[in-house]
Amino acid sequence: MSSLLKNALAFVAGVVSGSVVNMSIILVGTALIPVPDGVDMSDMERFSENLRLLKPVNFLTPFLAHAIGTLTGAWVAAKLAVSANMKIALGIGAFFLLGGIMMVATYGGPLWFAILDLLVAYVPMGYLGGKLAGAKKVRTA
Repeated sequence: MSSLLKNALAFVAGVVSGSVVNMSIILVGTALIPVPDGVDMSDMERFSENLRLLKPVNFLTPFLAHAIGTLTGAWVAAKLAVSANMKIALGIGAFFLLGGIMMVATYGGPLWFAILDLLVAYVPMGYLGGKLAGAKKVRTA
């Protein structure tokens, strides 16, 4: 199997594992930190409206889900990749960052959370996941 194919499969494994961790934290977190009465976060038609009703503590779960999911996915991808490990880990961070940007653009939410989430939960966690996996710095020309 070529190294390109192995790296592509490592990337896919990173996306899948990161997504599973993300959703697991969301499911457990909402049980531990319930949303205010009358808020139904599963109602996608009123999702933006419901975001405005949440308290700051309710944003802890999505932040941790995004950060730890990205960290896990980057670690898995960097561990499985046969070359360019840090680039692949950062690619996982960028992939999840795009998802975060789409969520913010679509649904909004508090500005403080959008800034914190987009600046901290994705690319830095991708880098950290790569470092924890033993990946070397990205070489620049």
